Amino acid sequence: MKFFHYRPPSKKPGLINFGDELNAWLWDKLIPGILDQNEETAFIGIGTLLNNLIHERVPNAKKIVVFSSGVGYNKGIPNIDDSWTIYCVRGPLSAKALGLSEDVAVTDGAALIRRVFQPTGKKVHKFAYMPHFTQSKQADQTWRSICEEIGFGYIDARWPIEKVMKAIAETEVLLTEAMHGAIVGDALRVPWIPIHTTERILEFKWQDWSASVGVEYKPHWLMQMRDLAPQYGIRGIKGIKGSRSAIRASFTHWFNQKRTAQQLAKIAKTVSPTLSSDRRIEELTVELETRLYKFKQDVEAGHFNLH
Repeated sequence: MKFFHYRPPSKKPGLINFGDELNAWLWDKLIPGILDQNEETAFIGIGTLLNNLIHERVPNAKKIVVFSSGVGYNKGIPNIDDSWTIYCVRGPLSAKALGLSEDVAVTDGAALIRRVFQPTGKKVHKFAYMPHFTQSKQADQTWRSICEEIGFGYIDARWPIEKVMKAIAETEVLLTEAMHGAIVGDALRVPWIPIHTTERILEFKWQDWSASVGVEYKPHWLMQMRDLAPQYGIRGIKGIKGSRSAIRASFTHWFNQKRTAQQLAKIAKTVSPTLSSDRRIEELTVELETRLYKFKQDVEAGHFNLH
């Protein structure tokens, strides 16, 4: 049985994402010895993976196992038949979209890090900001500068898994555009504030997960940023026209950066952060454990054997 998680095409290097990469780290600790390279059975775990492309992405799978994944992207709904075994999905919106009963909705499987990751209890930053991984790709230096200017920690979703989790755990309040930043923050009892910089962020998946943990989703908008292109560096530009273009671009970038820094600081100071109740997150974690135990039992009973 081989787990599937989203990886960007090779033509888009650098788009490694914390939420997707969490799969290998987490399942290796929770179900060691079960997952291998046999593509005849696909394990669909953490991620927004349940759409009409799933059969293309696991073309060799004769059986599909779903554990806590969610619906979203590409709009199409997968064709679910007897070859599928669904233990749980991310939230009630996913269950409804798939035509499943409400009891199939639990929460995102990333909540299980509560059982395998132990925070130190030390807090390094009052506030930290975690952009969506595409924003880190497009504007890493800009967001770092913004966070440095206002005294925030900066968390890059492309960092190694444990580095991201440690940074989240050492933050008092997390402002995040990365949904799995919020999910892991909530699991580790770090209050969070959702940020959006682009309409490309899929609100459905946020609403799905938020409903599962019993909180309301209210994002706060900031400008989408880009690092200043190298060709707009003022030095080395030839000709008056080029110099003026470089100066205008540099000034616009500086102004947008300053304004965004002020807005981010204001959100942190004025918005009440969100956190699910201790009771709710523990109940959901126990339910995920119960369903994962059922999955292990089914594996041992040969439920997924094909030969």
